Amino acid sequence: MSTALVIEDLACRRGQRLLFEGVCARVEPGGALLLVGPNGTGKSSLLRLLAGLLPAAAGRVDYAGRRAFLGHEVALKPRQTLGGELAHWARLDGGEARLPAALRAMNLEALIDVPCRMLSSGQKRRAGLARVMAAGADLWLLDEPTAGLDTASAALLARAMAAHRAGGGLVVAAVHGDIGLDGAATVRLG
Repeated sequence: MSTALVIEDLACRRGQRLLFEGVCARVEPGGALLLVGPNGTGKSSLLRLLAGLLPAAAGRVDYAGRRAFLGHEVALKPRQTLGGELAHWARLDGGEARLPAALRAMNLEALIDVPCRMLSSGQKRRAGLARVMAAGADLWLLDEPTAGLDTASAALLARAMAAHRAGGGLVVAAVHGDIGLDGAATVRLG
């Protein structure tokens, strides 16, 4: 059962630079939040704060459920096959039973025997999204999830996010345009 994500007066400092302060939002189960703004305003840093990967300069994040984070870089060992690499992460995340559905959702089944070094940027991005899906987390934190995706793959992602939300999951995404998150709230940085 998902719980709400509550963000209260959050501030982020990177080095001596204050990226943002006073960020507040609430995302209920089944909800979504878009982080928008120009490059360098802290969208990726805000996602990392929500994931627990960075400390906040001020404020708080309250979320009791499991989180899955997809940043700009997808951690795939170049010499491993895609299937081997995703199976490794699924074992760590407890998502072995969910991995086949995630592979189908991102149209990756035909690529499981391909070495990761041979994958295109869009295929790597789809692999990262499949990893998030297989993790079974209620809260998906996605940094520019459509970067490198073609139109068909972006549509697969939109369907996956809609299904996740229909099951009570939450999605927070840093974006520069429409990614198919209908009814999402927005936090504008910068």
